[in-house]
Amino acid sequence: VTTTLNGGYGSKVVVQGAGFFMNNEMDDFSIKPGVPNMYGVIGGKANAIAPYKRMLSSMTPSIVEKNNKLLMVVGTPGGSTIITSVFQTILNVIEHGMTMQEAVSAKRFHHQWTPDAIIAEENAFSETTNASLEKKGHTINVVKGIGRVDAILIKKKRKEGGADPRGDDTAIGY
Repeated sequence: VTTTLNGGYGSKVVVQGAGFFMNNEMDDFSIKPGVPNMYGVIGGKANAIAPYKRMLSSMTPSIVEKNNKLLMVVGTPGGSTIITSVFQTILNVIEHGMTMQEAVSAKRFHHQWTPDAIIAEENAFSETTNASLEKKGHTINVVKGIGRVDAILIKKKRKEGGADPRGDDTAIGY
């Protein structure tokens, strides 16, 4: 349901004879305290490059169960926005009663502490909510898309797929 190369086409290096791209996950390390990575995450000393360390990662392939039975699987690429994209999709199904496709297609927003700004897709918030947030001092930066979620919801007699319209994804079942 999910994969990551980190940035678009990863390191842009294809493994000869195998036909797949190498990732560029090294960007998830903090190259220098205070310097943002490609997703705008401002790193610190704790995430510095060092031998035998793993970088900070937001990969969140998720399995949701209900009464010890599989309910849904959800995943997305998107760097630091992965966790919020997955959470919002799960919340849309469980709390808001959306179909899997509606949940995957719904507008998203994200905040990652530093920089101190909300990124949101166009029309993610009502004008009233936007005004209220701005009045409280929040900065809202509108972006084209956040994440590219693909997910499967297990229903009693069928499986319901959701493919994100932000990408070229397709959900096909049988």
